Amino acid sequence: MSHFSYVSLGPGQDWQDLPEPRQAEPGQWPKLEAALAVVNRDLRATLPGQGPLILLVAPSGEPSPPSGVDRGQVYVAMPDGRWHGNPVNACDLEEGDPPEPDDPATVLTVVADAAQETVTELLWQAWPVCGEHGMGMHPRPPGTSDGWYPGETDAVGPPVWWCRGGRDGDCHDASPVGELGAAPEGKQHRELRHGERERDGRP
Repeated sequence: MSHFSYVSLGPGQDWQDLPEPRQAEPGQWPKLEAALAVVNRDLRATLPGQGPLILLVAPSGEPSPPSGVDRGQVYVAMPDGRWHGNPVNACDLEEGDPPEPDDPATVLTVVADAAQETVTELLWQAWPVCGEHGMGMHPRPPGTSDGWYPGETDAVGPPVWWCRGGRDGDCHDASPVGELGAAPEGKQHRELRHGERERDGRP
């Protein structure tokens, strides 16, 4: 499969004219690398036979600006270099803009979302899956409800893997991103949530 299967090309461009994508150099994207290391812990815990995801840079083909910041797009990719979805870096930088998001929770959310899309689309399976409900989960801020939407101002904190719940609509935070290996499942998980409700004065 071509690395360019998922690249959008502009008018008059041909994928043969683009430089070959390459694995990001260590230290080139430190915040993205740190976030991916956290997400790879969840991948190891839930798909132990799967190799770790990597950061892959698809160069833009344009000369580097005076700042030296690579204008290429950074993707979360499988170990063999295939990816699916959107880049995790800021590609159209204004002068002085950082190429990586500054907020660690934002970086982790963006990388977890990209990792989920790559794994789900290329392995043809939901990932990660809630141990209690058997449903695919999504990265969200902690404590969000079913009606939460991206950009909601009161949603703060490191991201969690969020499950929509069963038919009863019992949505819940299953685990902080990076801690699926330590997440309680089944009965233990329900007991933990029940205890949290009691402490909060909820039924």
